[in-house]
Amino acid sequence: MTDTIARPIQLLVVDDHSLFRRGLMALLAQDPRFEVACEAGDVGEALRCVARQRPDVILLDNHLPGVLGVDAIPALREAAPGSRVLMLTVSENESDLVAALKAGADGYLVKTVEAQHLCEGIVKVMEGESVVSPEMTTKLVSALRSPPSANGKAADAPVCTATSAPELAALSARELEILHLIACGDSNKHIARQLDIAETTVKIHVQHILRKLHLTSRVQAAVFAARHAS
Repeated sequence: MTDTIARPIQLLVVDDHSLFRRGLMALLAQDPRFEVACEAGDVGEALRCVARQRPDVILLDNHLPGVLGVDAIPALREAAPGSRVLMLTVSENESDLVAALKAGADGYLVKTVEAQHLCEGIVKVMEGESVVSPEMTTKLVSALRSPPSANGKAADAPVCTATSAPELAALSARELEILHLIACGDSNKHIARQLDIAETTVKIHVQHILRKLHLTSRVQAAVFAARHAS
C-alpha cells in the first residue's frame, strides 16, 4: 500500500514589483508544501488567474496599480469562494490592517516577516486559522478596543464590553462571552484560563461561533464584534 501524498497548497502571488514577486516565488518553490499556480502584477490579472487556477491561498499586496489590494478582496472572494486571502504588504498602518480584515482577509503579514513564519502563516491560513504579524497584533487589539467614533476620536468604551447584532441571537451565553474575549485580543489559552475551561473546549466554541456568524476566522470574529459594539 502506498502512502497518500498531500497535494501542495496552490498559491497565487499578487504583487506589482516583479523583482519581489519572483524572489518570493523562488523562495516558496523550495518548500514542497507549496506550488505557485499563478502570479499577477495587478488586480485585473489576479482575477483572471483566480478564475483559471482556483488557488487555495492568495498572497495579496495592498499597494497595487489602479485598485488597492484590500478593495479587490470582495471580487477575489466572489470569483473563488474557497480561496483564502493572506495580505503580504509593507504597510504597518493600523487602518490598512483593519480595512483588510473587515474586507475578508484571512491574515495580514508585513513583508519583513521571516521566511519560516511566512510559510507557517500560509499553512495556518489554509487550515482555517488567522495570522497577523506580531508587530501588528498590538495595533489590531488597540483598534478593536478603541474604534473611531463619529468625530474621529477613539471611543471611550472598549468593544469587549458588549455587542449587539441580530446574528448574535444564535450564540449561547458562553459563546458570547468567548466572542467578547476574542474581541479583546485574548488567545485561546488565555480564554481557557480566564473561564476555567479546557483549551480544546474553547476551540470548539470558536468553531461554533464562526459557523453561526458565517465567518471564516477568529480575526473576522473580532472585527465583527468591533463593528457591532454597543
